[in-house]
Amino acid sequence: MSKREDIAGDIITKLDAVSSPIEFKKITREPFEAEELADPQFPSCFIQTGDETREPLSIGDTGSGTYRGTIDFLIVAFVKGTTTNIDTARNQVIEVVEETLDSDITRDGNAIDTQIVEATTDEGVIFPYGGVRIIVRVIYEFTRGSA
Repeated sequence: MSKREDIAGDIITKLDAVSSPIEFKKITREPFEAEELADPQFPSCFIQTGDETREPLSIGDTGSGTYRGTIDFLIVAFVKGTTTNIDTARNQVIEVVEETLDSDITRDGNAIDTQIVEATTDEGVIFPYGGVRIIVRVIYEFTRGSA
């Protein structure tokens, strides 16, 4: 498996292991709509591999050698709540994702660094659901042909 896949898998594994203060009831790599979920499936999220930039670290043939990659992973999470707790539920998701992923910035030894670089909410547009978009930036190194 490639490091990209290993990193994506580690993000899912770590978030799936969380049980407090929230527990994701559904985690997938495939997008879905909040309206498709039953109440017991909240909170839920999907993770997608996004843009990546690469730079060669070794001198010589650009088709081989060591590279540094920076990948942005998109985490889209949904909660369901009421007018009195929806904002709290969205904030809990952001905090849980950040704290969970910060606990191992190497993504099980496959990365150099992991950073939460952006967190946005739906601002109440999809009420009674709450949506959160989190961009996780992962920097890693790989040898061409194994990424």
